[in-house]
Amino acid sequence: MRKALSMIAAGLAGMALASLINLPPFASAQQAPAQLRVAAVPGERGGQDPFGPYEPVAAWPKDLTTLPGHEGWTFGSGSSVFAESPNRVYVLQRGELPNIQRPPVRRIATSLVFPIGRLPWRDATTASPPGNGGTGAIAEQGMQAWEKGGNQLGVDARWEHCILVFDGQGNLIDSWNQYDKMLQRPHAVAISPYDPQKHVWIVEDHKHAIFKITNDGKQIVQTIGTYGMPGNDETHFNRPTFMDWFPDGSFVVADGYNGTRIVKFDKDGKYVTSWGQRGEPGKETRPGYMNNVHGIAVDPMTRQVFVNDRANRRIQVFDENGTYLREWSVGTLPADVHTIHIYSDGALWAADRGTNKMVKYDLSGNLMYTWGTWGDFPGGMWGVHDFSVDQDGNVYVAEVDNGGAQKYRPRKGANTAFMLGKPFRSAWK
Repeated sequence: MRKALSMIAAGLAGMALASLINLPPFASAQQAPAQLRVAAVPGERGGQDPFGPYEPVAAWPKDLTTLPGHEGWTFGSGSSVFAESPNRVYVLQRGELPNIQRPPVRRIATSLVFPIGRLPWRDATTASPPGNGGTGAIAEQGMQAWEKGGNQLGVDARWEHCILVFDGQGNLIDSWNQYDKMLQRPHAVAISPYDPQKHVWIVEDHKHAIFKITNDGKQIVQTIGTYGMPGNDETHFNRPTFMDWFPDGSFVVADGYNGTRIVKFDKDGKYVTSWGQRGEPGKETRPGYMNNVHGIAVDPMTRQVFVNDRANRRIQVFDENGTYLREWSVGTLPADVHTIHIYSDGALWAADRGTNKMVKYDLSGNLMYTWGTWGDFPGGMWGVHDFSVDQDGNVYVAEVDNGGAQKYRPRKGANTAFMLGKPFRSAWK
């Protein structure tokens, strides 16, 4: 009798709770209404959506160990990635690292073991030349510090294959080794969506220059900045990071790790203007003051410029001439946004190295969606530094900590509202 009364009471309580949140009786024990579900694939049961609306493409790209003469070497710190097409993807990295297999677990103290199960064990950022890069210091000292730390080129790393090109199956179809010697810390690779000749741009932060290269990689047609010389004027950068374009072909450069400004050029690479002042890292709230300007995106519809003021964990928005418009925070620690892009979905997507997530904001800064999980398994992220989308909707990430790059393809039936928009390619055939 008591058991029956208990069951009736529980049922009545459930009905009361359901009425409070406007659900039919017993709905909470059966199925939530569609408007309350947030699964990346509508109607899917089970799972956890660790990769959101995507699934990782295992073994993309094929490891460098598959190349003749590279059996003992693998990808170094992955700085940047750019998908010209689903069958031509550029990857930028800081040399190669020894292909060391995960060591067996061993005890290093009474209560300490290494490596810890399921967690990454080698940080490609510090392992790859020039280590952490000497942020805030003289760039040229970065390589010296890496070598003084006991590292040796040819043994602990090789400075080869800094610019790679892969096809859709992950095969290496080109490598621009002819440029390895001029690079010290290659930071970004991109192509203007408004350039019918599809010149490839390389941002080299330790040599304070950006290079415009023919699409076949055979010729540097323009160098902006004074190679090897930092500065803060019309002809110098101080560790530039990323760049983006306006529809008329003019462009802006984030300058940068040591610089604290945005520099605008016309379509021919002639200096137009710059803005930004050095702030107080981690504490700055004043408009236009910046520290570690690490990411930039242009909205082609409004020509507004979105700046990742990384050290102050905020996105600042300006008009195309540098007038401050608005800003938003990317969150408290561990938030650490590295790169931002605007695609055809009209949203700003950010890669957060601190939370290992891809983050979607509308252009007013409202948080829309996040996906991603930490790890060194296929699909797991560690240190996403740049990302790109191809015309088929595949997403690529370059990871400074895991090393190399990864590819994700859309899941069948995935909600497009959760997916990165297709790229702008207005001038391309």
